[in-house]
Amino acid sequence: MVDIIHRIGIRAPIGDVFQAISSVAGIAGWWTREMSASAGPEVAMSARFIDQDGRELGKICVDLVMSETEHSVRWRFTEGPEEWIGTEATFELSRQDGYTILLFGHRNWRETVEFTAHCSMKWAVFLLSLRALAETGKGSPSPQDTKIDNWN
Repeated sequence: MVDIIHRIGIRAPIGDVFQAISSVAGIAGWWTREMSASAGPEVAMSARFIDQDGRELGKICVDLVMSETEHSVRWRFTEGPEEWIGTEATFELSRQDGYTILLFGHRNWRETVEFTAHCSMKWAVFLLSLRALAETGKGSPSPQDTKIDNWN
């Protein structure tokens, strides 16, 4: 199995970062504006990615798995790109030297493919958007995110 991992320091309280990765409104502020959710034993979220003209580029469905504390969140991907089905995004939070440290993982890819490289770079772009949201109140979610190649 292959994992994408990133580490980023965010100058914001851990609770603010936790809210941004564990709520529909928070996620819409840094990942994609097109978020919705249904409540149940686990929260099922739906994320749509659109271009500047409103055309859908893709849809991803996620089960949000919360921990008992503000230090860990998992997203289990149930629909979306074939390579994502059955993978998980993990968000581990800690406080160090005035930063909330976020250790992010997109885990359990079956193999490394060209799409893995694209996704690794896009996760880095979106994690910078998350940091901007937590530190300044304004992220750059899709479709206002930084475009990195011809796949987005």
